[in-house]
Amino acid sequence: MNREERTGQKMQELFHSPAAGEEGTDPEFMQILQRYIFGELCYTGRLDNRMRELVTITVLTVLNTLPQLKAHLGACLNVGCTPVELREAIYQCAPFIGFPKTLNAIGVLNEVLTAAGITLPLPKQGTVADGERYEKGLAIQKPVYGDEIKDRYTWLPKPFDEAVPRFLTEHCFGDFNTRTGLDGKTRELLTVIILAALGDAEVQVKSHVYGALKVGNTKEEVVCALVHASAYMGIPRLFNALNTCKELLAEG
Repeated sequence: MNREERTGQKMQELFHSPAAGEEGTDPEFMQILQRYIFGELCYTGRLDNRMRELVTITVLTVLNTLPQLKAHLGACLNVGCTPVELREAIYQCAPFIGFPKTLNAIGVLNEVLTAAGITLPLPKQGTVADGERYEKGLAIQKPVYGDEIKDRYTWLPKPFDEAVPRFLTEHCFGDFNTRTGLDGKTRELLTVIILAALGDAEVQVKSHVYGALKVGNTKEEVVCALVHASAYMGIPRLFNALNTCKELLAEG
């Protein structure tokens, strides 16, 4: 297939609609957009439609681009993502982008799910009692990341020397990574995408690329996810992430 044929095929798979033609106010731009994303990026690398769309809704949540998020949440359902997977992908953005943007994305998700006839609220996925957040979070954090954060912030004035590392463990790992609905491998890959899409988080990108590889993602999967995300977050952020993680991702 040529690029136009691939675009048409992928648009049907994701959105159940034809590729852009000459309609609308900006047909040239829409053709450039669709043929690049759906005719090239979607056919480069081995991530399937489901994983690519989880990557996409993660980037769009980070960027707070809600009209596009709504369209791609529908595409997620079309390619077999479960409602719980969509909710978990959005929920876990909260420690990185803050609660307001995450709530915006949750509102859009609930609109899409309601329109699809899915009953809300979705089943609970929490597995940790409130008093266990630190212990259970640390059990996920420490085997992958060790005591890096705890050791790095000992210089903070009390009580923040203890509180900041504890908040990371309890909130990022205890509140979210202990939840079911997404496996640990997928969560780490999506975390890499969150951080790359944020920009100016190269230290954290490198740390989580290391973590993503350690929990079972391949180098090709990490690079493929980043390249796919570049259509939404921009090429400079792709290059920042790749350059930061060159020694981790270089072939061989």
